[in-house]
Amino acid sequence: MNPPTPTVAVVRRRQPLGRRRLLAVIGFTAPFVVLFALLYVAPVLYAFVQSFFKVYRASTYEAPSVVFAGLEQYATALSSDVFWTGLGRVLLLLVIQVPITIGLATLFALLLDSPVVKGRKFFRLAFFAPYAVPSVIAAIMWGFFYAPTLSPVPALATGIDFLGSAVLLAIGNILTWTVAGFNMLIIYSSLQSIPQEVYEAARIDGASETRIAWSIKVPLISPAIVLGTVFSIIGAFQLFNEPTVLRALSNGITSTFTPNMLIFNTSATPDYNLAAAYSVVLALITCVLSFGFLRLTRLRSLS
Repeated sequence: MNPPTPTVAVVRRRQPLGRRRLLAVIGFTAPFVVLFALLYVAPVLYAFVQSFFKVYRASTYEAPSVVFAGLEQYATALSSDVFWTGLGRVLLLLVIQVPITIGLATLFALLLDSPVVKGRKFFRLAFFAPYAVPSVIAAIMWGFFYAPTLSPVPALATGIDFLGSAVLLAIGNILTWTVAGFNMLIIYSSLQSIPQEVYEAARIDGASETRIAWSIKVPLISPAIVLGTVFSIIGAFQLFNEPTVLRALSNGITSTFTPNMLIFNTSATPDYNLAAAYSVVLALITCVLSFGFLRLTRLRSLS
């Protein structure tokens, strides 16, 4: 027997409801879309357009003019040894610091989720608290710790040249101290979504807490670990505040120590067009590495 067809009145009642839902969706998303377009999309497009121009001076005494330069600024950026040297420092920091940060964040999250650990609220707050400290303040705090004449542990500050040859290690330590708690919170939130029945079944089978953590929890929270790693990769390429603050205390940090510092100083010259080209190249490298890492982890999960 065929179901009764909806009457015209029912259809008419459904249509306004659908429109109200559509208007509600637009109303909730419009503030984000507008701000995202104005504060992110528009500056990116403006920088991309500006990277194809340059400032031209016919002579020393004539007023400068902006002319179309094609890919000239990109050729200058890609042939800059200073840019690639700073990028190499960031890549070295990424290879060493990101695995340590994600490893500590995963360890902290697993400890907080363990039934053996007491005082979870205190330790959750203690692990996350450094992320609430602004990066500039964190760099100043650790800068005093690294300075041999100001450090509360002068033997350590004197034994390791944190503000000289080991300044990259010092910056990596600040980044790990700052963002490990944030990544821990992401991974810990993922752990809370795992049904407790899974753990109970494993304990009935005789699995220890260590075995449960390694064989059950870690595989199930791997998407959160990947997400934290991507955030850390992007954050490494945005490195600016920490080396800029430590530059006042260290002779090992130059004005072009990282790509972002090079971009800032190039724009202060001022050469906005070349700085825009540097920015576009850095953004493309960041996108390639981030999406490449996501693609690699996805292929490994499917294999």
